[in-house]
Amino acid sequence: MSEGERDFQAEADAVLAQLTNGRAPVEASMALAVLANRAAARLHTLSRHEAAERKDQPDWPAWAQLQNAARTMVLQASTCRDLAARLLGHKL
Repeated sequence: MSEGERDFQAEADAVLAQLTNGRAPVEASMALAVLANRAAARLHTLSRHEAAERKDQPDWPAWAQLQNAARTMVLQASTCRDLAARLLGHKL
């Protein structure tokens, strides 16, 4: 199966279900918030690296835009993670 044929949405949904099924809402919120934070951080790292590698190439603007969007996502996901931890009674 080629990358274009993969159903990334279904794969992500399966991971999410595995992470949250059977958990109390407060635990599920923490698991999802941590996952969102780690995914955003990984996307930002990847896109930052690729943007740097592609400077002055035709696809550089798309990578740079993805990097900027991912940076914003990291900040928002960090806030979500911290709020979910507060609900769970943890301090980060």
